[in-house]
Amino acid sequence: MPVMTLNIGLIGATRIAERAVVMPSARYGDATIRAVAASDSGRAATFAARNRIPVVHRDYSALIDDSTINTVYISLHNSAHHTWVARAASAGKHVIVEKPLCLDGDELAAIEEAASATGVRFIEAVPTMGHEWQAAVREMLADSSYGALRSARTRIQFAMPPSEGYRCRPELGGGIFFDASSYWLQAVQAVCGLADATGTGHSDFCGPNGVDSSFSSQLTWPDGREWVAECSFGAKHIAEHEFVFDHAIARLRQFLLPIAGSASLNLVVHSNDAGRVIVKFAPIAYYAIQFARIRDVLTSAASDRVSEDSAAERIRMMAAIFADAHMRRGEATG
Repeated sequence: MPVMTLNIGLIGATRIAERAVVMPSARYGDATIRAVAASDSGRAATFAARNRIPVVHRDYSALIDDSTINTVYISLHNSAHHTWVARAASAGKHVIVEKPLCLDGDELAAIEEAASATGVRFIEAVPTMGHEWQAAVREMLADSSYGALRSARTRIQFAMPPSEGYRCRPELGGGIFFDASSYWLQAVQAVCGLADATGTGHSDFCGPNGVDSSFSSQLTWPDGREWVAECSFGAKHIAEHEFVFDHAIARLRQFLLPIAGSASLNLVVHSNDAGRVIVKFAPIAYYAIQFARIRDVLTSAASDRVSEDSAAERIRMMAAIFADAHMRRGEATG
């Protein structure tokens, strides 16, 4: 069910809503922010005034019921995502939701059922998706220029969140793994795919209120390949991938930065034969590219569900790894 014009309602008056939707949508004549709703009406009013949004709804349900809105963007705490994605989809609205789409298979099933019933799209917002480096690494795999890919490693570290925020509350879907895993799993999908991979996880769950402030996860394939991800909250922002081939090691640093503007990326390859080679990519504005991609999906007549299927695959793997970590923690303490 494509739309000609995106009339967007925002559930959540957040900084990420400004970066991911309000700012990039301003460059398109067929995308308009119609309304906003937040748990705090005063915050919503201030947000609306700052961003020239004409309508402030009293609550999320009122926004979903607004007949002038055909697309809903959701930026709430993680455990609320599936409820409001399903509610908006059931009302016949396309949905854009901040990662993660939801937290487990049951929540995913509810979203898929709601979207299927009304024929709408749902899109998990992962701003690193589609970056040029992903195609470059895929090409290295395809042409075997450095031999086979043997292993990969991802390291993600975000600033320690405030103790009163949802990231420090497990009942709200807090913890580092839910915050970071979509970036990792999307990279895996782009480079070599998740098919036939088995995931395991480990965390001491020793962060505030028992959230995972550090989390180690691993994917393995029948041919012996493995991809490890180490995620944590800490003082320094880190986002890097390392790919180990037969005859080279390729490293990508700062593949994600918490900025609204453009950032440069370099893939540094150390090969046995050619030495050090730097593959440079043009500066990218994460959120501008993401919104352009989402706009194309929602305004096209394409009937494929690639976006939904990819998000579902990520959620299933994320949930399996998180459950495995909890099981291992229980065994260790039981």
